[in-house]
Amino acid sequence: MSKFAYFGTPYVARDTLAILVERGYTPGVVVTSPDAPRGRGMQLLPCETKEWAQAHGLPVLSPESITPEFIESMRGYDYAIVVAYGKILPQALIDAFPKGVLNIHYSLLPKYRGASPVEAALLHGDTVTGVSIQQMVYKLDAGDVIAQKEVAVEPTETTRELRPRLITVGAELLADVLPSFEAGDITPTPQDESKATHSKKIDKSEGELDLAGDAVTNWNKYRAYAESPGTYFFMEKNGRRLRMKIVTARFEDGVFIPDRVVPEGKKEMNYTDFIR
Repeated sequence: MSKFAYFGTPYVARDTLAILVERGYTPGVVVTSPDAPRGRGMQLLPCETKEWAQAHGLPVLSPESITPEFIESMRGYDYAIVVAYGKILPQALIDAFPKGVLNIHYSLLPKYRGASPVEAALLHGDTVTGVSIQQMVYKLDAGDVIAQKEVAVEPTETTRELRPRLITVGAELLADVLPSFEAGDITPTPQDESKATHSKKIDKSEGELDLAGDAVTNWNKYRAYAESPGTYFFMEKNGRRLRMKIVTARFEDGVFIPDRVVPEGKKEMNYTDFIR
């Protein structure tokens, strides 16, 4: 079995790593982003992947930046796997791995390259999305594809349900193809650049809904942004303009219906109780 390094930071990377280890693929080193302020007290804490790796006895590096010295330290590994690391890997680092760098991307590349492929699929009302295993190059999500798997999107799924499913599918797919990849028995498929679409980083302001607007648009935005950044709307009550955070909602007979909300300055409640 080849020796590999694993790059990842948030829970997406943690959960993928857990499945790989369970399938018998344990990295020689785990590389994460540095500890960062988290929680209400803004304490300096490790990311989810670092916590998991340390708890399972795996060596961890959390470099502040990708230095020539760090790149040199990676030359003992045959290849790397990158899952939501949070930094762009420079070409020199990619070149340090004889067999290259593999990346899990949560769309059917070249569709939805970029930062928010899961959200993009829901935002566009797609009924099918998927996972791609690509060979990383120094261009955003443009590497040759070594494996893909389609995943049906359920009509009521939000990012809260769809993302965990895609994480599992992606990790299992990667574990399935690693034996052939390590043996050099896979012929990568170049992406068709003419079909490339992009999904950008999401701003909090994009979560605002207009309840008087198009119901399908509201429903898809709610599904796409349910995990982060969340959705909200404004309403007038007793002469005040209140911001209403949506916790849960549904789509029935062509109508978007908020169920549970958090009115500005209040606790979570039923929307119908609030508007009475």
